[in-house]
Amino acid sequence: MLNPPTYSVQRVAAEEIVDLRHRVLRAGLPRQSAIFPGDDDGQTVHLGALESGKIVGCATVLESRFEDRPALQIRGVAVDPGHRGRGIGRMLLVTIERLALEREVKLLWANCRTPAVEFYAKAGWSKVSDEFVIPTAGPHFKMIRRL
Repeated sequence: MLNPPTYSVQRVAAEEIVDLRHRVLRAGLPRQSAIFPGDDDGQTVHLGALESGKIVGCATVLESRFEDRPALQIRGVAVDPGHRGRGIGRMLLVTIERLALEREVKLLWANCRTPAVEFYAKAGWSKVSDEFVIPTAGPHFKMIRRL
């Protein structure tokens, strides 16, 4: 019997996750559309979920504010379609929560794609907006997670 794949989450360079972001979040658009403002900020953290050295999931965390409170914004969360349903997204969120606590930040926020709202809700996130559309990415809800 084969061993199931094992995944690890670690910090990576922005350039290492752009292709996955493009393939999953910006398919059909120019690759440049998967490079986000703030990616090159020194305080921004890029996370990669790796399986056998290959990035199969990613997330970006930026220092931000939400309703005038210190917060971390999560952007560009993506998991390769062939690796979904294996807990990778949850591993990324747990790692982000640890990072927030290390930085003594008690609030996370994100613009979550409508199809992903249930995933975030199961992880303790709450919708705090009506649905809105991001032209390059479709319908979203603003969601938060208090730690």
